[in-house]
Amino acid sequence: MKALIYNGPRNVTVTDVPDPRIEHPKDALVRITTTNICGSDLHMYEGRTDMEAGRVLGHEPLGEVVEVGSAVERVRVGDLVCMPFNVACGFCKNCERGLTNYCVIANPDPDIAGGAYGFADMGPWQGAQAEFLRVPWADFNCLRLPPDAREKENDYVMVADIFPTGYHSTVMAGVRPGDSVVVYGGGPVGQMAAYSAILRSAATVMVVDRHPDRLTLAEKIGAIPIDDSKASPVEQVLDQTGGEGADCGCECVGYQAHDPEGHEHIDLTLNNLVKSVRIAGRMGVVGDFVPQDPGAADDLSRKGEAVFDYGLFWSKGQQMGTGQCPVKRYNRKLRDLIHAGKAQPSFVVSHQLPLNEAPAAYKHFDAREPGWTKVVLKP
Repeated sequence: MKALIYNGPRNVTVTDVPDPRIEHPKDALVRITTTNICGSDLHMYEGRTDMEAGRVLGHEPLGEVVEVGSAVERVRVGDLVCMPFNVACGFCKNCERGLTNYCVIANPDPDIAGGAYGFADMGPWQGAQAEFLRVPWADFNCLRLPPDAREKENDYVMVADIFPTGYHSTVMAGVRPGDSVVVYGGGPVGQMAAYSAILRSAATVMVVDRHPDRLTLAEKIGAIPIDDSKASPVEQVLDQTGGEGADCGCECVGYQAHDPEGHEHIDLTLNNLVKSVRIAGRMGVVGDFVPQDPGAADDLSRKGEAVFDYGLFWSKGQQMGTGQCPVKRYNRKLRDLIHAGKAQPSFVVSHQLPLNEAPAAYKHFDAREPGWTKVVLKP
């Protein structure tokens, strides 16, 4: 089959690799019909992780089941399914508690909980930017899609990762009807956080970024664009909230946050969030942070450590939720919102391309070129 292979920093190619096969009775094989390039794929692409050469990238899969193992009972050949980026067993201590983002079975590394397709340090699972994908524990990991799925694949594929991840940030931030919400980061996940806050009936949603196309997209869904290259984002948020600060905040940038001058600061958005959210407010942090970052600019950041304004955070009595999204907690509900016509997350899609154009798409997306907000691939 054809698949996108990681060869090294900023070096990916589409090449022939062995077809996946049923390796366990609970496996299913899925022919990928739609998959995405995610902002977190760029961490591997840029060489900011220990991703090994030869791995297939991609963790946002949707496709048709073409084969199932002998122990698969619910999923059937011909089903159109979307898989969470989390690979999870469904029966370990964390999975039973709904923490499928921290499955202790899917990752053989005893120091790291949680599995994912095509991702550094997240287990041996090959990625979804390919023609076929092996899905382990298929009955648990495959979300079956309704009859309209063929016409709405670009919506449903967002349920694999970015839609639930953005939604998760609003849950951790405690967004309620009538709240004011600030979202740091206008990339795909930040757009989904803003969209989710609107779906949850927030009264005011602000999106902080500096890319005009991202700010324009946020404005189109009803959010207030905050350009941090024009003035302090904290001051702009305070101005929008009568000096009080937002009720809730979402961090959707992560450890590669940059200031307007292009300098990287691991703590930039975290500390701005603390200053932007009101006393006793809550925050959800879904931007990626890592325990080691060999490509960081300073010794502290290379160890995954940030200079966090904990004193202000503590004195304001704020609360913060962090971590990867447990996609299965939300994917059925979000699927049903799409099916009912209440949500259309494909508004973030800027490009739909065949798999063989993925290497060029990575270059454009990594360069944050105007208009490249979300790339959908059709293997």
